[in-house]
Amino acid sequence: MLNLKPKILFLILFLSFLCTGTLVSGTSGSPQRIISLGPALTEEIYLLGAQDKLIANTIYCTRPPEAKKKEKVGTVIRANIEKILSLNPDLVLATSLSDIKQVEKMKSLGIRVITFSNPKNFDQLCKEFLRLGKILGKEEKARKIVKEASEEVNSIKEKSKSLSNPKVFIQVGAKPLFTVTEDSFINDFIKFSGGKNIAMDARTPLYSREKVIEANPDVIIIVTMGIAGKEERKIWEKYKTLNAVKNKRIYILDSYRVCSPTPVTFADTLKEFFKILHNE
Repeated sequence: MLNLKPKILFLILFLSFLCTGTLVSGTSGSPQRIISLGPALTEEIYLLGAQDKLIANTIYCTRPPEAKKKEKVGTVIRANIEKILSLNPDLVLATSLSDIKQVEKMKSLGIRVITFSNPKNFDQLCKEFLRLGKILGKEEKARKIVKEASEEVNSIKEKSKSLSNPKVFIQVGAKPLFTVTEDSFINDFIKFSGGKNIAMDARTPLYSREKVIEANPDVIIIVTMGIAGKEERKIWEKYKTLNAVKNKRIYILDSYRVCSPTPVTFADTLKEFFKILHNE
């Protein structure tokens, strides 16, 4: 193979696409060659049964396990545009975490890019899933999945109404300490399962251990997102006056399930929250 400089190789690839007319800025019908830049989007593509159209995703797209075998085009935040161009997609699915400059670059090169926002609640999560279903030509299946997931969620919400409302602190980051406010779909896990998020009214997700101690939560949930969950639990266990410590109610949950849900996994994770909050 010729030893070409990256910029020259990139230019050759781009010109070849222009000459063959394969760069698509907008296509009719459902896309046939899709690249996903988000783990949840990848999982939703499989959920909708459109995985045969998925030609590539990111290194963080690991669910379902089959997604690991797809071609990789970078990370959630930083994609390899040269690699994306070489794969000749007719659609790239981006997220709110995708580099905006890269998204605009891909569009300027004629690649059709659709960005999905980070949902603020379960309803938005379902709406974005239905939007994906429509784009993929799987609208009917998407509606059925959302209906079934919503029924499960509503069932848990009903059961929680007659139960106690434990105070909950959920930790999604350390050094600095991060939590979730009302402006996050993760808050719905607590709310729908009958708990009260002690940080719900906080202005920002940045929090302090002093505030946690002052609120004295009944339950502490640590989401493993690049942090050592067991080490964080040991730190909390030093605060012997906390109800969560006294009653041994500190839990560690998988960040993928909590932070990157589909409508289906949201319902499943909500069941887990319900069991944790009500000792069932």
